[in-house]
Amino acid sequence: MEEKIEALKRLSILCVEDEDGIRERLMKSLGYYFAHVYGARDGKEGYQLYKEKMPDVILSDIHMHGGDGIELVRNIRAEDKNTPIVMLSAYSREEYLMELINLKIDHFILKPVNAQRLLEGLLCVCEESVAGKIKLCKELYFAPLERKLFYQESCIALSKREKEFLNLLHINHQKTTTYAMIEEHLWEGKYMSMEALKTFVKDLRKKVAVEFLENVPQEGYRLIF
Repeated sequence: MEEKIEALKRLSILCVEDEDGIRERLMKSLGYYFAHVYGARDGKEGYQLYKEKMPDVILSDIHMHGGDGIELVRNIRAEDKNTPIVMLSAYSREEYLMELINLKIDHFILKPVNAQRLLEGLLCVCEESVAGKIKLCKELYFAPLERKLFYQESCIALSKREKEFLNLLHINHQKTTTYAMIEEHLWEGKYMSMEALKTFVKDLRKKVAVEFLENVPQEGYRLIF
C-alpha cells in the first residue's frame, strides 16, 4: 500500500466540484498524494482544464451549476477512452448510475466523502499508472521502469537511445530538457551535432501517431501536456 501511495506522487489529478468548501478540502487532501492537483468549479471549467493539463485521473461531482459531471464525462469520453474517471455524488439514483456505467467511468463514491474510501478508489483506478505507465499525452503512455512506449494498447518499438530520451523527458516533465542534458545522457559526453539531434528527433516522431514533443528554440525539448 505504501509503495502504491508513493507512486501516486508521479501523477496529476483534476478535481471538479462546485461547492468551494468541499473542493478546497478535497484538493488539500489530494495534494498529499498527487504531484499536481488542478481544481475546477463546474463541468465547463473542468473540461477546459482537462484539455489544457491532460491530467492522469479525474475526480468529479455529478450535480453542478454551469455544466454537470455527466456532460463533462460525455465530452471527455468522446475523445479519450482511457483516462480514469471517479465520480462523486450525494445521490445513488439508478438512472445516473446506468448512464455513468455506459459512459465508462471507473469508480463511483457516495458523499459525504470518506478519506479512506477516496484513497482506495483512486489507488484502484490508477493501478495501471501506479504500476508503471505514465501518460505523456492523450493515449500515449510511457513505462519508465521498462522503458516502453504505448500508444492506445500497442507497444511502440524503440531504440535504446530513444528509450533513454523519453525517460529523460519524463524525469524533466513540465520543464525543458536542455541540449546539454541530452548530449550528456544520450551521447554520453561525446560531441552531439544539432543535425544529428534533429534527425534523431524526426525519426522518433515518425514512430508516434500523436504530437507529444515541443522544441524550445535555443534550449531543448519538452513534453506537450
